[in-house]
Parts: sequence; C-alpha cells; structure tokens
Amino acid sequence: MSKKSQPSRKGKKAWRKNVDLKDLEEGLEERREEERLFGGSLSQKPDDALFQIDTKADENLRSVLPKAKPAELTSLKILSERSAVPAVFSRTTSRKHHLSREEKDRLLRVAKRPRKGPFGAILDEPDGWSAASGGVTEAVKLSGHYDPWASSPPATSEPIPLAIANLPPSHPPSATTEISTNPRTLICLPAVPLPHAGTSYNPPVQAHTELLLRAHKEEESRLREDVRWKEAGQAIKDAVPGEPSLGAEGMAIDNPGENVEEAENAEEAALPPKKIPQRKTKAERRKALKVRAERRFLAERAAKRRQLSFLSELNARKLRRVERGPAQEEILQQRKNALQEKLKTGLAGQKLGKHRVPEGLVDVQLGDELSETLRGMKVEGNLFKDRFLNLQQRALIEPRLRVLPKKRRVRMVEYEKHAWKRFDREQERR
Repeated sequence: MSKKSQPSRKGKKAWRKNVDLKDLEEGLEERREEERLFGGSLSQKPDDALFQIDTKADENLRSVLPKAKPAELTSLKILSERSAVPAVFSRTTSRKHHLSREEKDRLLRVAKRPRKGPFGAILDEPDGWSAASGGVTEAVKLSGHYDPWASSPPATSEPIPLAIANLPPSHPPSATTEISTNPRTLICLPAVPLPHAGTSYNPPVQAHTELLLRAHKEEESRLREDVRWKEAGQAIKDAVPGEPSLGAEGMAIDNPGENVEEAENAEEAALPPKKIPQRKTKAERRKALKVRAERRFLAERAAKRRQLSFLSELNARKLRRVERGPAQEEILQQRKNALQEKLKTGLAGQKLGKHRVPEGLVDVQLGDELSETLRGMKVEGNLFKDRFLNLQQRALIEPRLRVLPKKRRVRMVEYEKHAWKRFDREQERR
C-alpha cells in the first residue's frame, strides 16, 4: 500500500490540526468491538478460552450444530445482539448490615428513644439515660474521688467537699425587669355575660330607668360627635377660597341668551397648558443626582441625630428611675393596680393597634314597647354580633373594621386615530 501523504506541519497552528489519527481511532474501535463481543481483549485471554484441539470425533456433532434459520430483518438482528460487558446497576446489590440487639439498644438510648418489648411495652424511659453512652459514665461515678492538686494521692477514695455555696459572687446580680404579661390573663369577663335586669320583658322600674338613662347618654355622645365632624367639614369648605358654586361640583348652569362659542373659548382659556415632557440633558441628570444625594445625606444625618437624642434621653430616664422616690413608686403602683382593675372588665373602649375595641350597644325597649308576657316579647340585638364583640373585649381576636367589597372602577381611555385627527380642519377648508 502506498503511504498516505502527510500535509505540511511547519506552522505552529497546524501541529495539532493536521495530525492524522485515523489508524489510532480504528484500533480503539476494534478494541471496543472485542470487549462487546467477548467481554474483554482477545490478546489478554488465555489460549484455552480462545480455541481447543479436538483429537476425537464427535458423533452428535450434527445435532449440536445450529441449523440454518430463515432470513431475519436487520432491525431484529440489531436488537438481538447483546454486549458481553455487564450492565451498570444504579442500586447497590450489597445486603444491609444487620445490627445486633445490644448495638440496637445502645443506638436507641443515644437517640433518647424508648426500648419496646413484647406487646409494645416500654422497657425504660429515655430521660433517664445519658445522650452519649446510654447511661451514667465511669467519670461521673468517680467524680470527687481524685484531687489533681494534692502532693500525694489519697489512700482512700472519699469525695472531696466543695465549698462553692460559700463563695462570694463576682458581681452583684442585676435587677430583673418585670415581664409584661398578656392582658388576656387579667381579664375576668365571662364568655356569656349576664344581661342587665332592665332588658327583661317585664323589668323592675328602677333597673329599666337606669338602662334608659345609659342609652340616652350614649346617644347624646354620638350626636355630639356627629355635630363636631359636620362643623369641622364646614370649616374646611369655608376656608377654601373661591365663589360659591350653584349645584353639584362640575355642573354649570346654562343661562339663556349666552353664546355657546364664547363659553367654549372661555373653558379652553381656563384650562392650564399641557407641558410636553422633554428629555433631560446630561447636566440636568447630574444636577438631579446631586440633589438626590444631598437629600439622602440630610435624611441620614437627621436619623442619626434622632438616634443620639433618643440614647441621651434613655440615659436620663434611667437616672430619673434610679432617683425616683418612694412617693413616685407608690403613685406608679396605684396606676398599675387601677389599670389591672380596669382590665378585669375587658378591653371595651381601649385602643389596640389601629382600631379601638368597640363597646356593646345598649339594647333597651321603651315603656310602650314592653310586652309583660314572654309570648309577645320582641327580639332585640344580635347574638352573633354580641359574641363577636365579646371575643374582642376578651382579647381573643384583634379589633378590626368591616371591609366592604368595592366595585372596580375602570377608567375609560379614548384614543383618536390618525386619520380623524384633522377631520374638522379638512371640513372647514372645504
């Protein structure tokens, strides 16, 4: 065979590019084919595995030899071929290590789990064992029997007494602050409180009069609050400059004989001119960044000043607390006791978070509405609402306001096509 021509490899770029590896690749492919067919390289197998010398004829050779088979499809031949290389299994075929009973008991004690016997009976409790060795160690048993600082080892192993309890403390203990308790623990309001005697269908005169006065006071306070809000709203309206308009806002009353074109021109003149947004220059952007950085610096400096003033006030508060006399302590204790007494009746009227805990409305009937019989009694109040208010007053749920569903308001956006922008002008020209 003629030797294959090798291209020039004088340049450094062509050293690896033009190397002919065809012979090497064919040899490697032959080695892989041998591994697939025979399970390994034929050159490494012994002679007995490759061939044998038959010195005696075999009479049953014809029955052993494979018979001619009909022609098969190429796809079936490819599928029937199997490689002699064993397949790789993802699962481990090794058997699990079986623990002995003693090792299993020790691991259960280390994990602080109870050992179970027959019928699910617990043999020992996990709390009585050590987490490391499953029991009390020898070091714990022999603790106190050896003094490492003694000149000679003691003859008898007796525990050495330690006078730790008599040692003075290294620093005085700090005063413990009182832990704030949940107001729910101080509330003594029952889940279903007893109703007032005046709410009966046939109440006593004194109780009914007392309940009527209470309802009258609540209604008066509510009316005063409504009047106060109305006055505040009217004051805000009076403070706004401008002539009083007739009718609703945005609705102008047309006077007869007024020219329509003059009204349109006046409306156009009253509207402010629209400013077209323009692209900022580099100088304007630098100026805006500089202003933003100055504002951020001023805000950080103000926050730091507030923090320093708070810390100084905190030190002053600590000093005032230290210098507080017994009279002030007594006043604070009285306020605390009064607050606790107030909490016993619930949180009605107190503000928690954003909202205030509502007070229950007084359900009372007038004198002419009383039925004096149980059959003709009218239903007053709402059990569900009373239960909900009671949960809020007992600090079981937070005070919230009713959130009513709002209809989504979609703003109509109108676009004028380019073909109709100059329609009016074109009509005027014609």
